[in-house]
Amino acid sequence: QVQLVESGGGLVQAGGSLRLSCAASGRTFSSYAMGWFRQAPGKEREFVAAISRSGGITYYVDSVKGRFTISRDNAKNTVYLQMNSLKPDDTAVYYCAADHTAMAPRDIATKAGLYDMDYWGKGTLVTVSS
Repeated sequence: QVQLVESGGGLVQAGGSLRLSCAASGRTFSSYAMGWFRQAPGKEREFVAAISRSGGITYYVDSVKGRFTISRDNAKNTVYLQMNSLKPDDTAVYYCAADHTAMAPRDIATKAGLYDMDYWGKGTLVTVSS
């Protein structure tokens, strides 16, 4: 069993930055590929970014490429999402999730459904004001 707890959300002006963290319980963190997803009000949850088990490979949705960076520290059981140049369209609840079957981070891009990933956090709200 893995528990995921997100933190770091908040209110920020357009153009600003936030760093989200996702702390995982358990001793098998490094065996999971990790992903960040988001759900804006009235919209379905969508994929944002994913990272391989070792952290060496990453994958992003086009709308955040060049602005967001996903990283992980397996010694700290934590995955991060650095978000720069934030836009009002980035406003959403951000979730981290773990997957033990993905062969590559891009495999996570289609796993936004509730039962697609092995574990989900409860989310952290990011609000970007214009």
